[in-house]
Amino acid sequence: MKRNIIFWSGILSMLIALVACSKEEGSDTPLYQNDYIEYDANRKILVAYFSWGGTTQYLAENIAEQTGGTLFRIETATPYPTDYNECTEVAREELDNGTRPELGTSVENFDEYDVVFVGCPVWWHTAPMAIWSFLESSEYDFTDKIIVPFCTYSATYREETLAKIVELTPGSVHLQGFGTVGRNTEGVENWLRTINVIQ
Repeated sequence: MKRNIIFWSGILSMLIALVACSKEEGSDTPLYQNDYIEYDANRKILVAYFSWGGTTQYLAENIAEQTGGTLFRIETATPYPTDYNECTEVAREELDNGTRPELGTSVENFDEYDVVFVGCPVWWHTAPMAIWSFLESSEYDFTDKIIVPFCTYSATYREETLAKIVELTPGSVHLQGFGTVGRNTEGVENWLRTINVIQ
């Protein structure tokens, strides 16, 4: 009897730990409502992305190649440190303070684009503050634009990051986002077909 109590107590403790870890690691369940569009070959596409180490750039280039979209790299006026640890410290400080870093690049003829892919790496469980700067900029009007979020990550918090991009563009149409680990582009073509951006 005593052994049974100890056994089931151990099982219960393990289950509690697993639940706690899953909550801590973030969600893989979509956190926003997807809209639907019909395919239209005449839509003009922009693929805007922020990339620090080149991983998100790799995905953005793949998306642009398959959609025929125009690539645009979101860059900050003051570059982030090239050292990983230093970069994470700066990123965390920006997030904690709500700092929107000044951007050093701008999109030409933004109003001409119908579809805007917005991509970034997952930093501290969400989108980097450079994405906030881009999407909140008075330079661009995202109202009624078709927004397609995408991200790269090493572990999780994919859905939280995609949802943040949606949250920052409240007046837009939002299509199903895409996230991948590292430079894995498997599934990109199928995703683009599913959301009717390509045929």
